Amino acid sequence: MADINVSAPRTSLPRFEEAEALGPQDAEFVRDLVAVLARHGNLNRFGLCLLHDHFPLAPDEVLVETNDARTRTLHAQVEKVDATRHTKASQWRFSPHAQGGQGAEPDDGAYQVLQLCTTLDLCPGREHEGDD
Repeated sequence: MADINVSAPRTSLPRFEEAEALGPQDAEFVRDLVAVLARHGNLNRFGLCLLHDHFPLAPDEVLVETNDARTRTLHAQVEKVDATRHTKASQWRFSPHAQGGQGAEPDDGAYQVLQLCTTLDLCPGREHEGDD
């Protein structure tokens, strides 16, 4: 099971259709973000994703991603936090420092895990493949 703070309040995100993608107006923001990532040696570790919802998640649920390397596909599904076999967070949402306290260390709520994934192939129907 992943160590996820499920007690953190979730504020709603816009639906995908309503979420505003990066555009020319974000050029300065992107330059600043690239500079921060470069300064910390994280340019090849982190990037951006468009925060959005396709459907609501309960406080005890998390979106998990699995992959099928053979068919080169990704799958996302909702799982209960306390029952998931996925253990590595792959997407995070930053929280305002006020929510995490002064200085907001990671375990103080500076971010919220949005999605988990695994290096194991756990796609539905493939769990027992190769067990013979």
